[in-house]
Amino acid sequence: MTGRRTRGPGVHHEQRRNEIADAVLAIVAERGLAAVSLTTVAGRAGISPGRVQHYFPAKHQLIEAAFERGNELSSVRIRQKTGSDLGAADPRLVLTTVLTELIPYDAATEAHMRVRQSFHALGFAEESIAARLRALYAEFHREMAQLIGKDQEAGRIRGGVRPDGTALTLVALAEGLAAYVLTGVVTAQVARDRLLDEIAGLYGRSEG
Repeated sequence: MTGRRTRGPGVHHEQRRNEIADAVLAIVAERGLAAVSLTTVAGRAGISPGRVQHYFPAKHQLIEAAFERGNELSSVRIRQKTGSDLGAADPRLVLTTVLTELIPYDAATEAHMRVRQSFHALGFAEESIAARLRALYAEFHREMAQLIGKDQEAGRIRGGVRPDGTALTLVALAEGLAAYVLTGVVTAQVARDRLLDEIAGLYGRSEG
């Protein structure tokens, strides 16, 4: 992985992109995805619509930038809860934290999940986006399977469990429940409790 620039025009460019993406997330949190436009994003970011268009010529690119930014901010929240070194943290804690982060629990996470699921919808029509999502989910599922595998090796999860299949099921459950929360089918607490029940079942309902 290449290091990020720490000075020069590349830093300014990335900072401006992040500011625009943050503006998209803020608008979604306050007014919903339908309110996102060059004009509203420009007003929120304090720049001209032309400047926004310079960085993101099409609306779907704004959504993509917000998707990436939301994932980045989500990673920060996860590390705040589990520690900066995820590899050294308790696997069950990381698994639970990552999966429950997909259930909206405040304005920021609701905006993130609205943008995330809208980006998924774009993938239904755009193969390039679908291909990117397939790659992202392959990595996500692999990481979750590794956490399950670690605790299986440690004897905390029964030997008959398939880490890869279980990881896929848990991620799909979390994101399906997130969609239910966003559409008001269930509350965030109900969704979180259901997900935690599934994780507890994986661990034989043991604590810790």
